[in-house]
Amino acid sequence: MNKEQFIATINEYRSLIYKVCHSYCPNKADHQDLEQDIIMQLWTSMSRYNGSVKMSTWIYRIALNTAISYYRKEKNRSHVDSHSFIELARHTYDAETDEHIKLLYTFIDQLNYLDKALMLLYLDDNKYKDIADILGISESNVSTKMNRIKIKLKNFFHPEKA
Repeated sequence: MNKEQFIATINEYRSLIYKVCHSYCPNKADHQDLEQDIIMQLWTSMSRYNGSVKMSTWIYRIALNTAISYYRKEKNRSHVDSHSFIELARHTYDAETDEHIKLLYTFIDQLNYLDKALMLLYLDDNKYKDIADILGISESNVSTKMNRIKIKLKNFFHPEKA
């Protein structure tokens, strides 16, 4: 893949990269650093893309792995801003008029890095098999984790029924 094709691919999947960066970064400067890291990882890995999975799946895999590594490194240096997912919701939805969306992203922001990735992929309508491929875990593990997250989510929205 040449430079122009790579730039076109990055532009095509910019919103996917943005969501991953925004989900794992506490502030705009960190967001930009992570975005650069992801793009560098994509560039250095592009020669290994063999078409066995969809391009979006492959980009998600690299972006999430890079973000998780970045998150772990940053977590040791500073506390992650609890408003990152709420800000993402404001860019994706009109969170002021939809309180449930705002609450959903507040819930997601409290999850660990792997569960955040699961929810991000799930909310993007990825199938469990695709999520498993992206995260490198079994499909049954995805199903189990998603069921646990759904129970937590239900308890979050309806604590009186827990």
